Amino acid sequence: MILHCTFEELSAVSAGAERVLAEAGSGTTVVIAPPEVIADVEALLPRLNGDLSLTTLAEQQSIARAVTYIVAELKQRMDTTILDEHAAAEYAVGAYFDYAHALTVQDRVVRLGAEMSAIIEVMTGRAPTAESTKTFEFPDS
Repeated sequence: MILHCTFEELSAVSAGAERVLAEAGSGTTVVIAPPEVIADVEALLPRLNGDLSLTTLAEQQSIARAVTYIVAELKQRMDTTILDEHAAAEYAVGAYFDYAHALTVQDRVVRLGAEMSAIIEVMTGRAPTAESTKTFEFPDS
């Protein structure tokens, strides 16, 4: 399955991922990401150079965890920037667009995961299991 992303969306998610990783390494973040999420973000970052090909539901779930955490980080940054400066300040507007683009990607990732889960259920006759999320492969379409 292919997750199509625009340049702006990839740029926003990349910037958010870099920020998450930088803050995880410095210990300055308010909520420390679990090691699994950090690993998901690290795995996602080098892939953010075009559309994403998702082969398994487990891969989609990893990307969903990473993007969800990135979106939360970008929202926190947007909120802080608005309160520290002004709602119409240049940095606040930039933070809004980063958040909005990443949120759009998150929505598509979640919807794609629901589709993948439904396909597994139709093909196997049961809800996805830990095993089927890793072994049931989806072609690019």
